[in-house]
Amino acid sequence: MLTAKKVKEFARKCGADIVGIGSMERFDGAPKEMDPRYIFPEAKAIIGFGFRIPRGCFRGIEEGTYFAAYPSMGYAHINLIFAPTVLRQVACMIEDEGYEAVPIQNMVIGSSVDILLGKPTRISVPVSPNKPAPDVLLHFRIAAVICGMGEIGYSKLLLTPEFGPRVRLAFMLTDAPLEPDPIYDGPPICDRCMLCVKECTGKAISPDRTVKLKVAGKEFEWGELNEERCALAYTGGAMEFNPFYTGELEPIRFEEIERDSGGYTRPEFETVYRKLRYNVNSVAVFHHLGAIEGARGCIRACMIHLESQGKLKNKFKEPFRKRRPWTIAQ
Repeated sequence: MLTAKKVKEFARKCGADIVGIGSMERFDGAPKEMDPRYIFPEAKAIIGFGFRIPRGCFRGIEEGTYFAAYPSMGYAHINLIFAPTVLRQVACMIEDEGYEAVPIQNMVIGSSVDILLGKPTRISVPVSPNKPAPDVLLHFRIAAVICGMGEIGYSKLLLTPEFGPRVRLAFMLTDAPLEPDPIYDGPPICDRCMLCVKECTGKAISPDRTVKLKVAGKEFEWGELNEERCALAYTGGAMEFNPFYTGELEPIRFEEIERDSGGYTRPEFETVYRKLRYNVNSVAVFHHLGAIEGARGCIRACMIHLESQGKLKNKFKEPFRKRRPWTIAQ
């Protein structure tokens, strides 16, 4: 008999660090284009898989000397190689038991620019009036909450009790009647220290404007995210945190880029990542942009704070930040 315990144990054996299971009813109220029940209407459960980003992937960026580990091992390897391998193994195990399993990896099809901005290019039409156009894009962080894996912090990132924000996600839909986990109701992980706001190089997280959402009866609130600023900073737009800038670009004034105000243009963004050789090379070698900013606020600052508070189960013998953070004089 296939049970939730059996699935979780097998998934961890295959390499998942965190596994949670949610019921499909928890997606009630989700917009059609994000509702996985349109992917598999007969699904009875969604399985969430969490894969830790090794803390060492951030070490070279923290020191300002080695940036390749984060886009390669912290992004591309997890999303494109390791997580899909685990998904396939678990899917085959479930289907050997006579149930169907739909793997959903952390990758979508569309314009890489628009995907980074959270605005995937619409390249399709609905197959019938009562269905959304493909591909339905699962909201990974909300799905993780539905699977009981953690909470959404002020940065809008998923925070888990095991690793804080150092997690990549993947999911699976199945018609197996698996018992769901409860929504996370442990000690609050995010304490609104606001270091994610302070340390973000693109000033992308609002310190006062928030978004509220109720998921499975529990309310979550996070800082409004300016996707334009986030995408530009992520690819190295903040020159004082970009050692690969050699004069190709005009300095970007992030404070002048207002959400949906017309301050951002797609050509500006394309210039940032197409003219910076490091980004071009990273895509060619790792199939992922360079991630030069290194998640300075939303992951690194958050991780440092949560570790200092003793809130995470993944413990280290030494603190992550050992020296004063570097900047490049402009």
